[in-house]
Amino acid sequence: MAEDQAHRVEFDGGRNYLSGMRAEEGFSSPSGVLFEQAMAQTRMAVCLCDPKQPHLPIVFSNRAFHQLTGYSEAEVSGRSCNILQGPGTDPVQVGKVRKALRHEDVVVVELLNYRKDGSEFWNALHLGPIYDANGELLYFFGSQWDVSDVRAARAEEQNAKMMARELSHRMKNMFSVISGIVNITGRVRHIETEASEINGRIQALGRAYETTLDEASTGSIEIGQAIRAILEPYDSEEGRLHFLGNGLRVPFQIVSLVGMVLHELAANAMKHGAWSDDEGSVAINWFAREDALGVHLEVTWVEKCGPTVQTLPPGEKPKSGTGDAIVERLLRHSGGKIERNWNKQGLDALVTVPLREKI
Repeated sequence: MAEDQAHRVEFDGGRNYLSGMRAEEGFSSPSGVLFEQAMAQTRMAVCLCDPKQPHLPIVFSNRAFHQLTGYSEAEVSGRSCNILQGPGTDPVQVGKVRKALRHEDVVVVELLNYRKDGSEFWNALHLGPIYDANGELLYFFGSQWDVSDVRAARAEEQNAKMMARELSHRMKNMFSVISGIVNITGRVRHIETEASEINGRIQALGRAYETTLDEASTGSIEIGQAIRAILEPYDSEEGRLHFLGNGLRVPFQIVSLVGMVLHELAANAMKHGAWSDDEGSVAINWFAREDALGVHLEVTWVEKCGPTVQTLPPGEKPKSGTGDAIVERLLRHSGGKIERNWNKQGLDALVTVPLREKI
C-alpha cells in the first residue's frame, strides 16, 4: 500500500490520484486497478499527461521514468515533458510530436533528451492518446526507451559502411591502375597474350573484393557472393553455370585465394574444358567440413558435357600451365590443396582451404 501511495500525483494544489480517478473514466474497475499496477511496476519509463490543461502537465510518472531522467516524482508532477528537451533536441522531431498531439495520433520518434544532471540520452518516445468508454480523450500516454547504445551501434555500422564504400572506390582505382600498367608493359614488350592473362586474374580479384567489402568490417563474408561475382563474366549463357552452395560465412582474408583459384579453373574451362564446347556446363558447390585437424572450406568444381578427355596412361596427368602452378603455390602457402580428377566429360576438382584449426 505504501508503494502504491508513492505513485500518486499531486499538482496545482489539488489531489489527483491515479488510483482514485473517476468511475466514468474507467479506473475504478478491476481492469483499472491492473492498469495502475502495471504502469507503476513496469520497467519501461512511462508518464501520463493531462490534455485538458495548458502545456499538457505530467500527472503520472512511474519509477522507471524517474530512474531514466533523474527527476523525482515531485519534480515532474504538473510540469511539461519539455523539461527533457535541450539545445541538441531536433525541432523537426519535436514538431512531429506536437502534430501528433494536435491530431490525437500515435507517433514514435527518437529525440535527444537531457536528464536532470544535464547528461544526454537518446529517447525512443512512443506517444499516443488514451480514451474513456465514451471516446473522450483522457490522457496522452508516453513511453520512453533509452536507445543511446542502439544509436551508437547504428552510427558505428554506418561509419563502417562509408569506409567500406570509400575503400571499394579506391581498390577499383588501384586495380584499374595495375591493369593499365600491365597492358602498357604487354604492348611495349610485345607480350599482349601474357598481359591479357594477367589482367584476367587482376579483374577476378577486383570482382571478388568489390562484392565483399561492405561485410569486411564484420570480419567475415558470405563466400557465395564472392564466388558468384568472380564467375559472373563466364555465365553469359543460361544453364552453363550452376551454383549449389549456401550462405556459408568465412574469414574475409581468404577471398583473394578463392578468387584466384576459381578464375584459373574458369579460364581453363573456357580454353580446354566444358565451356569450350557448346553443350558443356559447370556445377560449383561450397560448404564447410570439420575433421580431426579443424574446419575447412571445400569447393567442388564439376564439368559435364565438355570435350571428351583424352585417355592418358595410368598415373599420368595432363600438362599443367602457369595458372595451375599459381593455384597450387597459393593453396600450398595457405595450407590448402586442390585435387583434380579428369573424367571423360571433364574436370572434377576439389579445393580445400583451412578456416580454423581444431581447438
